[in-house]
Amino acid sequence: MAMNAMIYGYHNIGWEVFLLSMNTVRHHISEDVLETIYQDIHSFKTVDVDNRVTSIQLIQNYVLSKEPNHADRFYDVVYEQALVSAIQEFAPDVIQMESVFLATYLDVIKQNTKALNVLRMHNVESQVWDRLAEQTKNPIKKFYLRDLAARVEKFEQRVWQLYDLLLPITEVDAKMVNDINVPLHTTPFGIDLNNIKPNVGEQWVGYHLGAMDWLPNQEGIRWFLQDVWPLVHREVPEFKFHFAGRNMPVEFYQNNPEGVVCEGMVPSADEFIADKKILIVPIMSGGGIRVKILEAMAAGKVVISTAVGMQGIDAIPQKHYLLADTPEEMLQEVKWCMENKDAAELMAKQAQAYVKQHFSVETIAHGLDKKLQHLL
Repeated sequence: MAMNAMIYGYHNIGWEVFLLSMNTVRHHISEDVLETIYQDIHSFKTVDVDNRVTSIQLIQNYVLSKEPNHADRFYDVVYEQALVSAIQEFAPDVIQMESVFLATYLDVIKQNTKALNVLRMHNVESQVWDRLAEQTKNPIKKFYLRDLAARVEKFEQRVWQLYDLLLPITEVDAKMVNDINVPLHTTPFGIDLNNIKPNVGEQWVGYHLGAMDWLPNQEGIRWFLQDVWPLVHREVPEFKFHFAGRNMPVEFYQNNPEGVVCEGMVPSADEFIADKKILIVPIMSGGGIRVKILEAMAAGKVVISTAVGMQGIDAIPQKHYLLADTPEEMLQEVKWCMENKDAAELMAKQAQAYVKQHFSVETIAHGLDKKLQHLL
């Protein structure tokens, strides 16, 4: 979603955009779907890439390489050849990469063009893995994640300096790279307010929607169901909680407590959230910015989130959202919403105005355009 907003941000202010995307095995998109999207930009091409995680691959990387596993997994010779062809065909002024791990292609890019190399930092990756290590109780898994976080940190520190411009998605992330001698321009996720779907028959129930093959989402839901939900259900038995997302682990379909509904992958995210009032974000690790929070605020939802979940969104607790970092705090905020619906509705409207002022896609795109024009 963040990449889509950036693609159309450029397109809508007059840039020609060539999108070269990996069509990965883990999130493969069928040809009939590909044919229907990005028809209005200059060019859209994909390359099939096998990025599956296997035990053998993890062991080989750990023993034989000093690079993080991700950098190895996302390097593909066929994609590199397609990238060179795209550069020769399109002659770009700017090449923007949407992951720090794509830095493995920088050498071949610089051999074939003098275009500006830009890195969109969706998060500080080492922070994500470091936080996951902190939350993990399994000692073997904790050891591996700590080692991975250290590898990723060294990789990031090295490759950040190879770009002409870094685009951190939050001011928090910008501060973490501020000592790197590379221009920065904070570029948050842009919301196209014209695409926000109307709410239909809203009920005062909780929901969570996110990719469930992302470890921070898994651990967050696990914590909410095990530690938070028993308190909430005992004190507010009428409150219901629905959660959904692609690649839902089997454990979340099984033995869910009363009042909890696991919906798996839903046909339409818009339809899933349309009739639900309270977004719950129990994220305990991760980085970057939670797009779902901005979209929920733009749609007039009430947001209850941990501090980690709100990273990069400088909204004010109790004015724009409800902050809850412990099971007891989650319980209190759910109770407050259910007992003070008029005040909670006012909070949601204030959050809606906040997003409109600070995260409109047009404002963000024009700011980035000025920065790039200055560097070209």
